[in-house]
Amino acid sequence: MTSVFETTRILGSRAPGARCPTHGSPTYGSPTHGSPTHGSPAPSSDTHSAPDLLIEIPHGATRLADFEALRRELVGSFPADLEAFFCVNTDVGAPELAFASALELTAARPELCVEILRCRIPRTFIDCNRVIERATMARASAAGEMTPGLHEWITHPSDRALLLERYFAYRTAAEQAYERVMANGGRALMLHSYAPRSVDVPVDSRIVERLREEYRPERIAHWPLRPAIDLIDRDPQGALLADEAIAGRVEREAAAAGWDCTRSRAYALHPVSLAHHFAARFPGRTLCLEVRRDLLVEEFRPFDEMRADPSRIQAAARLLSSALSEALPTASAGA
Repeated sequence: MTSVFETTRILGSRAPGARCPTHGSPTYGSPTHGSPTHGSPAPSSDTHSAPDLLIEIPHGATRLADFEALRRELVGSFPADLEAFFCVNTDVGAPELAFASALELTAARPELCVEILRCRIPRTFIDCNRVIERATMARASAAGEMTPGLHEWITHPSDRALLLERYFAYRTAAEQAYERVMANGGRALMLHSYAPRSVDVPVDSRIVERLREEYRPERIAHWPLRPAIDLIDRDPQGALLADEAIAGRVEREAAAAGWDCTRSRAYALHPVSLAHHFAARFPGRTLCLEVRRDLLVEEFRPFDEMRADPSRIQAAARLLSSALSEALPTASAGA
């Protein structure tokens, strides 16, 4: 059975619970894994450390093996070549960036503890960054709409039941992770990567056909190039929900690095997303951001499995960790 999520803590050398408080390098807490039937994370082995920062990766199933493992558990029929949609639509580079940023941050701020929550459920089947209820129906989405939480190709009752079980296991883990960090006066980062260009097509049973058509060389250049970083900081009505100190610092670090950084250009914090749910619940204490995927991977090949490029990951991690180091409250103050 496939894993639902992984939780890892990275502690600075002076963080409570660090094994080597007199040394300068951060340490890892033991990762905990959520199984399909046990969604709540077990406590970290570093039980004396409360997290100062949560980095959530709701689209963290980035390997083709993640897709294939879950597909083998499902019994329904699916569109041909659906793995191509998985490859172009998953947040490749985001998990690597989260870990690299946490290591850089805890080296610069050794009193901090960072918790990383990585979802391992492919969003090709069910999207763990959506607000989904037991009665939510599988559906398609029109061009330009937020993609659905439960895709229209989920038609078999047992597949629906399995996916909903795992979604709620992850959602429980996320709720608990946010509660932990917020109770400690901390902050949360919802980390994503997005494709270089905004290609708006209906997400339905013809999704792979539609995307392959739009990614033809003579067509793809007509779609707008996205900024290097987009800070998803506002709801559709323009209300600011994000931590402005962190957002502003990311903007300054991006400018210094020569990366264009915008605010909610790709999309807003829509109420259908769990990112909005947490941002509204903890206003001014979270930040959702997108990093352009071609700046994180070896080569952007939309319909193939991609690998993160270590040097590119490190460059982005230095930018994010520097911003977080300057903007995060001292000793979890400012809750």
